[in-house]
Amino acid sequence: MADAELEALKAKVAAARLAPQASETGTVVEVADGLAQVTGLPGARLNEIVTFPTGARGFVLTLEDDRLHAAFLDPPDGVAAGDTVARSGQLLSTPVGDGLPGRVIDPLGRPLDGLSAPVTSDRLDAERPAPSIIERDFVTEPVETGLLVIDALFAIGRGQRELIIGERQTSKTSIAVDAIINQAGSDMVSIYVAIGQRLTAVRRVIEAVRARGALSRTIFVVAEATAQPGLRWLAPFTATSIAEWFRDRGGHALIVYDDLTKHAATHRELALLSRQPPGREAYPGDIFYLHARLLERSAKLSTARGGGSLTALPIAEIEAENLSAYIPTNLISISDGQIVTSASLFAANQRPAVDIGLSVSRVGGKAQWGALKAVAGRLRLDYAQYLEMKMFSRFGGFGDAAMTARMARGERIGALLGQDRFAPLTTAAQVALLAGLAEGLLDAVPLERLPALKAALPPLLAAEPALAAFRARPEGLDAATRAALLSVLKTALAPT
Repeated sequence: MADAELEALKAKVAAARLAPQASETGTVVEVADGLAQVTGLPGARLNEIVTFPTGARGFVLTLEDDRLHAAFLDPPDGVAAGDTVARSGQLLSTPVGDGLPGRVIDPLGRPLDGLSAPVTSDRLDAERPAPSIIERDFVTEPVETGLLVIDALFAIGRGQRELIIGERQTSKTSIAVDAIINQAGSDMVSIYVAIGQRLTAVRRVIEAVRARGALSRTIFVVAEATAQPGLRWLAPFTATSIAEWFRDRGGHALIVYDDLTKHAATHRELALLSRQPPGREAYPGDIFYLHARLLERSAKLSTARGGGSLTALPIAEIEAENLSAYIPTNLISISDGQIVTSASLFAANQRPAVDIGLSVSRVGGKAQWGALKAVAGRLRLDYAQYLEMKMFSRFGGFGDAAMTARMARGERIGALLGQDRFAPLTTAAQVALLAGLAEGLLDAVPLERLPALKAALPPLLAAEPALAAFRARPEGLDAATRAALLSVLKTALAPT
């Protein structure tokens, strides 16, 4: 045997701990539906990982006087009543680091994309306290989604929590994915959390992000519909810890929870199985606290804390346009505004199907670019008046020329607010379109030409050297800049 090998063995023997080691074990009483009922672990803590004889792991979900319930993180095959359960002494945590962007992982950090384990530099607890008031700062920087209806009417700021809510199949996920794709060239890292979604739907999202060059800036945390209930419950918490790692280092992160309605259903499922008393709609009494402590972790940090930000876009689903249901009202009260999607608008081929009457952003207006704010001031009011006039016009036309002109203007507002998927508009293009609308340059443009105009405008603006500083930071709109934007718009409108 070589001397080096002998020395290595000696070092290993010298490092071995020969003193007695204490361990705390319990006994499985019952196993059912992703939960194990365990007795004999008096020192166990909430969210502590426990191990079973098969190698499967779980975490402590509830604590009672003489027993606890552990939710499985691995398939419980082979675990039966009478088996021994051991404490690990470790709380739920997730690996974090610069090696995660571009990867698809499960809530425990295990790779799901067929590649090796991601290279990480640290671990963070899944449950972490939200930043205190003194550690926060004002929301003053915008999150550019590339969607005109949101950036102009319901601006989102870095550090804000903006709920996306609506009936199923009304483009809720599409709005969030468009926002992720628009961050491909920004300094924001995006995290998409799939909670209880079908794998086919998750694959479509991943492929859409990959095809448009945003994968290297995006992390996917997936707990699909067939995953253990414990993994589905854990997914948003570990994903938030991953996002916080970037935020706490002065970076900026955007997290999409898709969706918290399914997360609430998973929490209700585990609560009922563990015999917690049900409340309204059979949800346990801590359902509000569950999502409040999750979403409160999104914040804009003060300069003393590095100035990073974590922006949250939670998604929720409603039925029959019932915004007053239990989970929707909880999430509306926790968040800083909501983008409401409408089934009737979706059926009328309005994309994105955002209901401007019910949607609101309580914070983001203060973070909106000054140039966009200058041209979007009356947009919401004008469009609301158009929708009202459109309803009354069904009973007869308007003979007044001024009313006819307002109807034509409203039609063009609706056409501008409509946008194809994966076709983001730069802020400069949005300002140019709205400035042209205010100047009446679009009044005579046929509606069918507007989609082509929106596609042609961004390259022309990008090639205009006089607008270089404006494209970088569109903070104001002086007369010279406005004239340059309108000149480019006229060029795009010119017949070819």
